[in-house]
Amino acid sequence: MTSPSLPTPSFGSPLVRASEHGAPTIVHLTAEYSPYARTGGLAEAVMGLAEYQVKGGANVVVFLPLYRTVRDFAPDLAPLGRAITVDLGFRGEEVRFFREVHPRKGPKVVFVDIPSAFARGGLYGEGGRDFADNARRFALFSRAVLDGIPRLIAGPVLVHAHDWHTSLALMFMRSYAGLRERFAGTPTVLSVHNAGYQGHFPAAMLNECGIPPEVYTFRHLEWYDRINFLKGGLTFADMVVTVSPTHAQELRTPGGGFGLQEVFTWLGNRFTGITNGIDQTVWDPAVDDQITANYTVDDPSNKGRCKAALQRSFGLPQRKRTPLFGFTGRMVTQKGLDLLLNSHLVWTLDAQFVFLGAGEARYEQALLALARARPRHVGVQLDFTDRLEHRLMAGADLFLMPSQYEPCGLTQLRAQRYGALPIGRRVGGIADTIEDDATGFLFDEFHSAALDRGISRALARFHDPAAWLPRMKAAMRRDFGWERSAERYAAVYRRAIDIARPRG
Repeated sequence: MTSPSLPTPSFGSPLVRASEHGAPTIVHLTAEYSPYARTGGLAEAVMGLAEYQVKGGANVVVFLPLYRTVRDFAPDLAPLGRAITVDLGFRGEEVRFFREVHPRKGPKVVFVDIPSAFARGGLYGEGGRDFADNARRFALFSRAVLDGIPRLIAGPVLVHAHDWHTSLALMFMRSYAGLRERFAGTPTVLSVHNAGYQGHFPAAMLNECGIPPEVYTFRHLEWYDRINFLKGGLTFADMVVTVSPTHAQELRTPGGGFGLQEVFTWLGNRFTGITNGIDQTVWDPAVDDQITANYTVDDPSNKGRCKAALQRSFGLPQRKRTPLFGFTGRMVTQKGLDLLLNSHLVWTLDAQFVFLGAGEARYEQALLALARARPRHVGVQLDFTDRLEHRLMAGADLFLMPSQYEPCGLTQLRAQRYGALPIGRRVGGIADTIEDDATGFLFDEFHSAALDRGISRALARFHDPAAWLPRMKAAMRRDFGWERSAERYAAVYRRAIDIARPRG
């Protein structure tokens, strides 16, 4: 299957002009980008990297589907040129490109408007179920972006795709005759933020997604008689990155590779792990305007006021010396909810626990039942807000992160900055960013008894102020900015450019 060589109509002045220094424009393809569309850490991770790259002087463009949620944050949009028709699987779809009338500082964000695919209430599904046409939705988005790039960006580009949603773009670039010519020598990078989600779809979707039959093989997109979008991206990318060094090692093992360990191993030195960063100007208790009172590593006394406010917010007694544990995240198996719900100490300890987030109904209902059983010790808030997450970090003494697996994790980074020492399982980015018994506490087995031992170790330090305060201050001094991570991404880009450069 091939696509016709499409002409490039004039869209007027390009959105981005070629760099004076010949450096390519970095083009991020993502299904989520904060604040416009967010369900988890993907949105913030891509946004943080892209913004830091702009601060470093790079030209950066982000392509994002025009979901309904975008209008909540960008009500005034302007079209970039006229509508085009994108042909995929013998069907054409009208596509428009938009940007904000009053753009924010930072990367240029292009919203890809495909009403038949994205004018819906949810990003991936509604009512607890995925949309039945997710394969075609994200195939369309990936294909449309490739038509938008030469219309909107002058000069060379580097295409950086994120997770399974945009992986097909890399396959399209190397499989369609017209796109092979258009993107000859264009370097590509794929970031794997969560390999537990791969984009598995029935083989019957091949035509709907415009996937050439010749790449539906065990070497590329076929996986146990199904299409695997992420596998396709891995096999066509020049370079692949996951979001922490330890997780990169885990992905090459049978127990941690989610069935793709042989592909990650096959990539060799084209695969690496780079820990995500956070925006330390946003996550800083010294200047955070969303918390009750500001405090610093040199004078953390106002953390007590933040703790009292958090206790009030969750309907708990204001007990200054009672240890307060926080948890925020998606209520799913990956985050270790089973360990928490089966923890002997969570049910019996004279301590307080606050849970913030939403997810699977079974976990939400179980946590609400726990709160009813221990109303003076447990508070639950299922309506997540950024403001409440900031207040939780500022008010908690300890932070729970007993993840089954954790590619990187951002919450343990924020918690340390706010002096809430994490108790986390020694996996992925948790292992890479917590110093055991120095800035947090680690345990190994995925079992409630192991979590309880971690909690007991932490409480022994908490009840000894001479031991606790130095550890809290050490955590608050941790540097989790994007500087080092962005430098490592720049090295990955240089390698991708070298790999993609035509030989001759």
